[in-house]
Amino acid sequence: MNVYQNWFLASRPWSFTMSAISVSVGAALGAMQGDFSWTFYLITLIGMIILHAATNLMNDYYDVRSGVDYQQTSTAQYRPHPLLEGKLKPAQVRITAFGLYSLTAIAGLYLAAARGWSLLWIGLAGVFASFTYTAPPLKYKYKALGEFSVFLMWGPLMVEGAYFVQRQEFSMEAFWISLPFGILVALVLLINNTRDITHDRQKGIVTLPILVGRRNGLRLYLILVVMAYLGILWMSIFGPLNLWSLIVLASLPLAVRLLRQMRREIPLDADARTAQLDTAFGVLLVVSMVPGGLF
Repeated sequence: MNVYQNWFLASRPWSFTMSAISVSVGAALGAMQGDFSWTFYLITLIGMIILHAATNLMNDYYDVRSGVDYQQTSTAQYRPHPLLEGKLKPAQVRITAFGLYSLTAIAGLYLAAARGWSLLWIGLAGVFASFTYTAPPLKYKYKALGEFSVFLMWGPLMVEGAYFVQRQEFSMEAFWISLPFGILVALVLLINNTRDITHDRQKGIVTLPILVGRRNGLRLYLILVVMAYLGILWMSIFGPLNLWSLIVLASLPLAVRLLRQMRREIPLDADARTAQLDTAFGVLLVVSMVPGGLF
């Protein structure tokens, strides 16, 4: 495996679908209400994927540095971890992350200058949340705030930001539509933390499942999955979505299989399986909004 493949895997490219979906949901809603700019959409998409990559690198850097991640942890058992495997040096990972933050800043400043400086506040909030996720002194992921931050970033912040780029204004419709997908993205971290309760407690980390308990963590997972689908159903019938969005329900069998699996046993790749549900749900949501933009 060459150095380029190591960097590619270290960025966790399989997770970028979540950013792509959030940006596409906001942009699609903007297209439903007026003109659509492919240029601004692509700049937004690339900027958010670069920020996502920076977040992943910085997260791994501090998880390894603080001893949270090591060879025997579940994370290292089912996905490549070039930093932990010694294929990348910690200093290189940190410098590269800062380089990616710089590229994100360039894209964000361009969009703010072209579309409205109100967008700058969303960008600053996103970068701040990304950097302080596991970095001291805040490292709020270890203080039971990770799920809320993930929900906020991949839900309201990213969807509203992508909508603003297209329409140059914020929207309550974008806010409501962002909630179901933001919830599902947060569940990736929730199930990861539920699986790792014993490990996290030994490391002195406080997570939401540690606070509420394993059983209640799984109950919360179930409740939030149901809420995400009910939200789509409600908005498809009463607005701001339309009946096309009922095709999101086609992902329900995947959700049911996932919930049955979690009731039996939380697998090592529980977060990856939840991300698969996010992708199916999100892609169908974006596809369902295309007819509204066209007609």
